[in-house]
Amino acid sequence: MLRPWKLELQINYACDKAVYLQIADAIITDIQSGRLPKETALPGSRKLARELRVNRNTVVEALNVLLNEEWLVSRERKGTFVAEILPVSGKQKRDSSVGETTEIPGTTFRIRFDDGHPDSKIAPVQELARAYRQIFNRKAKWQLMGYGSQLGDAEFRKAIAHMLNHQRGMQVNEHAVCITRGSQMAMYLTAQCLLRTGDFVMVENPGYQPAWKAFEHAGAQLLPVRVDAEGLVTEDVIGYLKTHKTIRALYTTPHHQYPTTVTLSLQRRMELVRLSNEYGFMIIEDDYDNEFHFGYRPLLPLSSFAELKQYVYIGTMSKVVAPALRIGYFVSNDLTLIERVGNLRKIIDVQGDSIMEQAVLQLVQDGTIKRHLKKATNYYRSKRDFTRKLVDTYLKNKVTYTIPEGGLAFWLVPKKAIDWQQADALLRSKGVLIIPPETYTRDAVVKGMRLSYGALSEEQLEEGIRLLKEVF
Repeated sequence: MLRPWKLELQINYACDKAVYLQIADAIITDIQSGRLPKETALPGSRKLARELRVNRNTVVEALNVLLNEEWLVSRERKGTFVAEILPVSGKQKRDSSVGETTEIPGTTFRIRFDDGHPDSKIAPVQELARAYRQIFNRKAKWQLMGYGSQLGDAEFRKAIAHMLNHQRGMQVNEHAVCITRGSQMAMYLTAQCLLRTGDFVMVENPGYQPAWKAFEHAGAQLLPVRVDAEGLVTEDVIGYLKTHKTIRALYTTPHHQYPTTVTLSLQRRMELVRLSNEYGFMIIEDDYDNEFHFGYRPLLPLSSFAELKQYVYIGTMSKVVAPALRIGYFVSNDLTLIERVGNLRKIIDVQGDSIMEQAVLQLVQDGTIKRHLKKATNYYRSKRDFTRKLVDTYLKNKVTYTIPEGGLAFWLVPKKAIDWQQADALLRSKGVLIIPPETYTRDAVVKGMRLSYGALSEEQLEEGIRLLKEVF
C-alpha cells in the first residue's frame, strides 16, 4: 500500500531550472529530510502529474533522473521505491557521469541535438501510405510477391537517374544506380566491393565516423584530411598522394561538410577532380542532404564533372520523405563496381523493398515529392533563421558560427575552451542530449559543436539553446 506522502512543491516556471529537475530535486529533499523514508513506494506517474498539474512526461523524466542517480529503484510489476542505499548527493551523482557519451537505456531526454535529422511531423506519411495501398490494388499480387532485381526496381532507378541528371547535372542511366536500404548500406557495399586490406582512404577530419567504420571493416587505413572554411584542405591530399602508394579512395561530403556544414569551394572541387584522374583514386561523394539548400542554387556534385573518371555517389530518400523510410542509392560510372555491389547486395539482402520503391516512385511521378520539398525547404529555412536569432540572443560573444546555406544544423565554435565531458554531463542532467565533439574525430583538436534544429520545435530550440548558455 502506498504511504500517504504528497510532494509539496511550488513549480517556478520563471527560473532557469527545468520543471522536471525541480520535481526531482524536491523528491530528493523529501528523501534526505526523512519525509520519504527508504523503501517507500512512490505514487504512480499519472497521480503525481495530476497532483502537480504538469504533463505526465515531465514526471516520467523526473523519475528517470532519480532512477539513474539511484535515489529510486524500479521493481517489475510493483512500482517505484525509495532506494535502501542512498547516494551522497544529487549533484555528486550527476557529476559522476562525466566521460559517458552513450545514451543510458531507458533514459528520457526532452531535447536531442542530433546530427541533423528532419522533422518527421511534416513528412508526407498519409500520401505514402495511400500510394502503398494503391500499388497493391493496381498490380497483380503474385507479381508483387516475386523476386526482382538486386539493384532495385527498374522504374524507380530510372526516376533516380532522371533526378540526378536534371537537378544535379550528372550524366547517368538506371544501369549506374543501385537502390539500398539507406545511405549507410550504400557506404558498406562501397567499402566491401572497392577496398582491400592495406588500402588507404583519405577522409575529412572532423568527419562522419560511421563511414570511417565501414572503410576500416573492409581492411582499409584512414588518412585524416583537415577541413577549413573552404572545405577539405587539398594540400593535405597532395601530401598523402606523394607519400602513400596504395591510396584507393577519398571520402568527402562537399555540399554541406559533415559536421562543420561548410561547402567545398569550386577551386578545390576542380583540384580534387584533377588529382583523382592523375593518381587514380576513387572519389566517394556522400551527398546526404542535397535537397535542403536555402541559397539561390547549390553547387553541383563532384560527380557531375564529366571529366571525372572514377566516382561513387551516395544519396538518400530518408531525409526527403521520413527517417524511418530506409531508401538510399549508390551511383557510379564504374559499371564493374556496380556489378560487384549488386552481387554482394544479393547475398546479404537479395533485393530491396520493391513495393515501397514503387510507392515512392508514384509520389515522384504525381508531384507529391516536389511539393513536399518546396514546403520543407521553406519550413527549414524559417527554422534556421529562428535558430540563428536564438544563438545571437543567448550565445552572443560566446560562440562563432557561419550561417549555413543548407542542411539542418549549425556548427558552433566556442570562443573559450570547454571541458566537453563536463558539459555533456551537465546537459544530460537537464534532459539535453548533444553529440560530443570527439564523435567527429579521433584526436582532441575539434572545438565545435553540431547544433541541429530540423527535428526540434521552437520551444525545444529555445530551451535547449538557453541551457547551452550555461555551458558556453
